[in-house]
Amino acid sequence: MAVSYILLNCDVCCSFPLPDMLEAHKNYGGMGTILVIKVSAESANQFGELVADPVTKELLHYTEKPETFVSDLINCGVYIFTPDIFSAIQRVFTQRKDRANLQRVTSFEALQSATKALPTDYVRLDQDILSPLAGKKELYTYETLDFWEQIKTPGMSLKCSALYLSQFRHTSPQLLAGGTNTKSATIFGDVYIHPSAKVHASAKIGPNVSISANARVGAGVRLVSCIILDDVEIKDNAVVIHAIVGWKSSIGKWSRVQAWRW
Repeated sequence: MAVSYILLNCDVCCSFPLPDMLEAHKNYGGMGTILVIKVSAESANQFGELVADPVTKELLHYTEKPETFVSDLINCGVYIFTPDIFSAIQRVFTQRKDRANLQRVTSFEALQSATKALPTDYVRLDQDILSPLAGKKELYTYETLDFWEQIKTPGMSLKCSALYLSQFRHTSPQLLAGGTNTKSATIFGDVYIHPSAKVHASAKIGPNVSISANARVGAGVRLVSCIILDDVEIKDNAVVIHAIVGWKSSIGKWSRVQAWRW
């Protein structure tokens, strides 16, 4: 079996369709496959925009955060590569090092320009690898029709948590808390409660709430669109809305923690 490497940006949230993407990558027979998604034309320039052949899915053009609109198809930051990617990186490294060795500084202005240049051992995946290889039958695309978001702020983490909880409803409903009954808390919408967490029967939880390991949720507590991390204690009648409560924190009785919605 041919070796493949999966590379993921650390700030993206999606369903990560890696098995299907890997199968497509094998069929393409190129060096790499990029997960892509269509977004609005207004937001496309916040990401790497690309053009792909509609039939073969070959990457034809790639530009990182262009000033003018190129395409509504963007790079999701999820890649599958063959080991050939390391040779491509080495070529960029060698070319940059050779140029640096040949460069002759003849003026103070040139010296300033040289000092602002990228280090010779610094290789950018987008600009130095993807753009030059576009249109050379080396890179291909796999379009996801599912959700995708970047996680740039704490607020976006809440949105991404809601997306994953919604996905669980369709793919792993057993992970979600059950509905209202006399023996458990009242649950609204999609809610995850770790098995080790203790939630009082009179609490009202949801929608879009994730409660982590060893959390304690007291009587009369109301939780809405929030992430409760490990070992948090939320005491009686407290309210938490649109917030992330950090590890081992304690929310006092009758307290209200509410952040701006994303």
